[in-house]
Amino acid sequence: MSTEEAHDDHGHHLPAVQDWPRGFGEASWWPFVTAVGGAGIYTGAGLYVMGQDGIVGQMLGPAVFIGSIFLFLAGIYGWLYHAFVSHFWSRDASQKSASKLRWGMIAFLGSELATFGALFTYYFFIRAGTWPPQELPHLTGSLVIANTALLIASSFTLHWAHVAIRNENRRNFILGLAVTLLLGVIFIGGQVYEYYEFIVHTDFTITTGIFGSAFYGLTGLHGLHVSLGAALLGIVFVRALRGQYSAERHVSVSTASMYWHFVDAVWIFLVVVLYVGAEVGA
Repeated sequence: MSTEEAHDDHGHHLPAVQDWPRGFGEASWWPFVTAVGGAGIYTGAGLYVMGQDGIVGQMLGPAVFIGSIFLFLAGIYGWLYHAFVSHFWSRDASQKSASKLRWGMIAFLGSELATFGALFTYYFFIRAGTWPPQELPHLTGSLVIANTALLIASSFTLHWAHVAIRNENRRNFILGLAVTLLLGVIFIGGQVYEYYEFIVHTDFTITTGIFGSAFYGLTGLHGLHVSLGAALLGIVFVRALRGQYSAERHVSVSTASMYWHFVDAVWIFLVVVLYVGAEVGA
């Protein structure tokens, strides 16, 4: 019996299972859990729309949506913990391994671009018709300008933190991560407050015409991505406090930065097209 066949204990973080087939990486249930949570988010949104027509109970959609978000975030946490944190110091930090992870993030961002592209296509189809399709609320107020400034600033602070760890400046690295995470949380709070203002004071909801569905679909999807990005940065921040990064070991910082900058770029495009573009010709 070979050494590889005799060694069955790979130190997996539960609920990971043994390698199968051998030599093809670590098998884990976390990607499956994440995928189920992601699918549940869209299912919950669909059930919510069906609930407005009385096809299903009105609370079923929100319950599935919220539960799926928690399941999705739990899957992401387990996946990242299993991939990066468990047995961190005993793992290979070679350039080849880092390159694979970066290309994996690029492939993931490609799928995210396709997801946003589908909703933007829906909006462009609406925009090409009679405009406006309904009475629109005032979109480009001070709140969206402030939120945009916060998110752009967070990209700069995260880049500053990334440069700091590559220069072995641990203090600035942790400070930059903390400021970035704070700005992200404030942005999420600002978007929630914007929803509150629209829904309560202007009666503009996801069921208020076809523009309402496009607006909340795009901004809600982006808000979910910012929340996910904040969760990723939170994990990176905790690991940074534990001293798990150095100039040679910062792959997860790089991949989290790629994701955060992508989310920022999508928001700028969204503001120009959805917020400003909706009021042009209205």
